[in-house]
Amino acid sequence: MVAAPDSDSSLSRPNSPLSPEAIIGSLLKYPHYDTEPHIGTHFNDPSTQLSTILKAPNSDQLIKDLATLVSHRGVVFFSSQDLTIQEQLELGRRLGELSGKPKSSTLHRHPISEDTPELGADVSVISSMGGIAKAGYKEKKRASDGWHADITFEPVPSDYSLLKMHTLPPTGGDTLWASGYEAYDKLSPALQKFLEGLTAVHSGEIFLDYAKKFDLKINTPRGSPENNADTGLVAIHPVIRTNPVTGFKSLFVNKSFTKRIVELTPDESDHLLEYLFRHVSENHDIQVRYKWKLNDLAIWDNRSAFHTATHDYTAFRQGNRVVSIGEKPFFDPKSKSRREALGFSV
Repeated sequence: MVAAPDSDSSLSRPNSPLSPEAIIGSLLKYPHYDTEPHIGTHFNDPSTQLSTILKAPNSDQLIKDLATLVSHRGVVFFSSQDLTIQEQLELGRRLGELSGKPKSSTLHRHPISEDTPELGADVSVISSMGGIAKAGYKEKKRASDGWHADITFEPVPSDYSLLKMHTLPPTGGDTLWASGYEAYDKLSPALQKFLEGLTAVHSGEIFLDYAKKFDLKINTPRGSPENNADTGLVAIHPVIRTNPVTGFKSLFVNKSFTKRIVELTPDESDHLLEYLFRHVSENHDIQVRYKWKLNDLAIWDNRSAFHTATHDYTAFRQGNRVVSIGEKPFFDPKSKSRREALGFSV
């Protein structure tokens, strides 16, 4: 077993059989670097265009490798992209399809997103003016309250999300991501084992409240036959989830949508969830903070990464998000943690 890295070292070592350098293959020719040791990779050369990758003769292999990289690194950034809405939708579809998601899973239609002629129902507008990004938002609340993974309230939630920012404030408006893999690995073995037997209720009640307030109809179905009107935007998922692309264990509860742990008393659930929420938000060594530039695009894996926006600006901020539906969350007791799989001490 390789010795544990020091605090400034990355787990993404070329001599590891599961490091991104060993798995992304066809993407190696594009300039990139790891933004933080445990999460994030940045393709920072504007000449690397996803629109070109979509049209390449080996595009299936490139996109499959990209999906694999995103699942290993949590989030991947691309600078100054010329990707159109239709190309963003195509990429969103192919990432999940080429990495093995069920055929019944397509692109997600958000419960309160509008079907506009310019964008269509499969695109969510992330705007400082309201809608999805502002549902449930309250002034002067803690910034750490916003941590979440996309649409975990669905019975079949998301695998990948793609967000392209086309309008930015002069400063501020950063987004942070945190690694669910490393969040799991930082827990004690005893707590890890305890959590692996638990399930939790996830609820999108904030969107039901928003729809009622603005007299909106809840969209259905939403990217899977199981994500329909009958669910009430409530689902039960394992607290520890196995990512099917990497085989790694990940913490799978989030501050925005996870309401209670089924197998515990209400008090036990409240206290444990509060600890786990703080575990994600307060451990800055498992996070990456990204400062957007015009037309940058981020792709992340909602099965093993959390994120939160930073509401520290007053100017207009807006982007377009495409969310792919994956598979029903599961926990495989034979799966390994990321550190264990990479051969590092845990």
